[in-house]
Amino acid sequence: MATQTHSVVHEIKRRIISGQYQSGERLLELQLAEDLGVSRTPIRLAFEELTKDGLLERLPTRGFRVKSFNAKDLSDAIEVRGTLEGMAARLVAEKGMSREGLQVLHDCLDEGRHLLAQARAAGQTLDMRWWMDINAKFHAALLQSADSQPLKDAIDFISKIPMAAATAVSVQGVAPQLEYEFIARAHQDHCDLVTAIEQHEGARAESIMREHARKTRDNKHRLLAGFSGLRDALAVIP
Repeated sequence: MATQTHSVVHEIKRRIISGQYQSGERLLELQLAEDLGVSRTPIRLAFEELTKDGLLERLPTRGFRVKSFNAKDLSDAIEVRGTLEGMAARLVAEKGMSREGLQVLHDCLDEGRHLLAQARAAGQTLDMRWWMDINAKFHAALLQSADSQPLKDAIDFISKIPMAAATAVSVQGVAPQLEYEFIARAHQDHCDLVTAIEQHEGARAESIMREHARKTRDNKHRLLAGFSGLRDALAVIP
């Protein structure tokens, strides 16, 4: 069921990003279940997950609709997230990270290297689900080690903006070469950040994370700009 739900989440997300589902459009559980050839249970679970990701919102009555957002909100949200995660990286670098926390980061780096090697062997076609898992673990470990509930709450709030979360990076298969290029850069940022943390370089760690978020913002702009549903809106992202 978990794998099926993950596939449903991915497909609904793809349709929202591509503009197949418009902002404000109501999504019907039964209709989607028939369309995707699944039962209503994975649709219901997918709706809940996509609501947490900020792509859907619950209607006052019953059901869900595609959440409206604009390019400036997305751009600003990612910039703010970068500032907050930069603060988290600085706190972790200055106070030091536990052996267990560092092991999680190094495991993520090892997985990232394997992922990129696999992608190169497959003509630069990435397993984006795998990267999303790696990225989620990396960012979660960093935030946990910062040990600041207000900081975590602020990042959680910003991540509710559609496509603003650190894990919201997948438009799998749309532009494989661009995706490979972006993830390779993101992985290198992760490597540089771990080095800065291990050397207790707080200012450098903060700078890496803020620049990492700016790259994410620009990368999402490039990946999404070709979609008819978002082309006009994303054109205003600086």
